[in-house]
Amino acid sequence: MKFYKYQGTGNDFVMIDNRLGEWDDLSIEKIQKLCDRRFGIGADGLIKINSAEGVDFEVDYYNSDGSKSFCGNGARCSVAFAHFLDIIEDKTTFNAIDGIHEAEIKNGIIKLKMGDVKSIDTDGDDFVLNTGSPHYVKYVEMLNNYNVYKNGNEIRNSETYKQEGINVNFVEKLSDKELFVRTYERGVEDETYSCGTGVTAAALTFMKNNNQTFVGVKVMGGQLKVYAEKNGEGFKNIWLEGPAVQVFKGDINLDKA
Repeated sequence: MKFYKYQGTGNDFVMIDNRLGEWDDLSIEKIQKLCDRRFGIGADGLIKINSAEGVDFEVDYYNSDGSKSFCGNGARCSVAFAHFLDIIEDKTTFNAIDGIHEAEIKNGIIKLKMGDVKSIDTDGDDFVLNTGSPHYVKYVEMLNNYNVYKNGNEIRNSETYKQEGINVNFVEKLSDKELFVRTYERGVEDETYSCGTGVTAAALTFMKNNNQTFVGVKVMGGQLKVYAEKNGEGFKNIWLEGPAVQVFKGDINLDKA
């Protein structure tokens, strides 16, 4: 199988051109092995770019454990991959598990339109919302030294969220226009260097409290930007912006993976 490896602010993915349906029957077990960092290619997730009617392509995303969800950084990397494959030029519409998205690409920077967020709920002093995937947002201090794995794992596996799972974001305010976000991701069951839907969730909670339409976000793997407009109790015209890079490509023997 021919594959490509992409990363978006350190969130990394195995990318497969599946427009001919050659890998439609790729098993969950194979996906898990391909994402394994010791016995496979190694990635936070695997993405198949499929043909789709009415849009330019479909993003078929799998977490490293084989579960499915929407992934913001994965979608941005998919746009970069589709551009590399000459499926698109500078603008696109594509389908994902949570519906149709728009995106733009310019000089390696991908601006992705996220789905509208109708409301932001609270859990004590913390926030819960869905930005294509469910997210828990908790504000903390000294995030550099915070135990993201331990605390994220505890919230994700608490009685409230254990069955469905939830991504857990820890947020530190750096300034009136910048946040620092670290995320424990369900499906990966570990901290990742970046989470696009998590960054978006964190930014929206900050915007709601500060009446802003833009916030920059520092993650372990780089910098992202989020733009949004308030819409009642929620937000619309939400855009996630940042880089996506092809790291390498290769062939892998699936019989040995």
